[in-house]
Amino acid sequence: MHPQSQGRIYLVGTPIGNLDDFSPRAIAVLRQVSLILCEDTRHTRKLLTHFAIETATESFHEHNEDAKAERMLERVEHGESLALVSDAGMPLVSDPGYAIVRMARQRGITVEPVPGPFAGILALVASGIAPLPFMFFGFAPHRHSERLDFYRDIADRRVTSIIYESPERIVGSLRDAIDTLGDVECTVAREMTKLHEEFIHGSVSEIIESMAARDSIRGEITIVFAAAAEARSETAPEVIAAEFERLRASGMRRNDAIKAVAEKFGLRKNEVYKLLVSGV
Repeated sequence: MHPQSQGRIYLVGTPIGNLDDFSPRAIAVLRQVSLILCEDTRHTRKLLTHFAIETATESFHEHNEDAKAERMLERVEHGESLALVSDAGMPLVSDPGYAIVRMARQRGITVEPVPGPFAGILALVASGIAPLPFMFFGFAPHRHSERLDFYRDIADRRVTSIIYESPERIVGSLRDAIDTLGDVECTVAREMTKLHEEFIHGSVSEIIESMAARDSIRGEITIVFAAAAEARSETAPEVIAAEFERLRASGMRRNDAIKAVAEKFGLRKNEVYKLLVSGV
């Protein structure tokens, strides 16, 4: 612990479910600081009350962090120490906080991380899928077309990949994944560290079949994919151009033809634009 005269920002990891995962150091820091910046003060107050932490809280989330960051940094420069927490897990990882941490580093303000759970790593180590190299991609996009591009980018990288997904979109997301990554080994981790924790292992197709048969799917979901089975095949530009011209000749609108070509050859629409730009 550091004296209050040395103002700093603590990035404090909080439990993702099981309250026993809250470290003694994290509890001590939250009791010592002047203010706790929270993604949702109501959510965090439940945690603080459980551990008899009476420190003041203030909301600090993606919609107000830019407006509040300057004022918070001024407090730290005057000697106060602040803590930043998210609703669950480590701050900044698919959660707010990047802006204030970057500004603090630029001003020479000490930023001290206090470790806590990270759902992506928990799912990875429990998956049995090769852990190195891996990449964390955060939440998959909501829209089908954007999600296909998202998975195509993952496929090109040929690494074990970790993503977050909602229970409402998990089946559709897995179907997009199999179209781009192939039927690779996969683990779906649901409600980790909580009462109904579940790990579903298998190929992507096996997991789609299992999850599609459920009446409902609930809880926080993390997916781990093995590296794509093979890199996307390179298609000659002239083949792509010929398919585009064929679709245009059939009466398809330009943008629709580009989209259709992209989906057929497993490309992004902007890649098709670049290939065709000189001749379109």
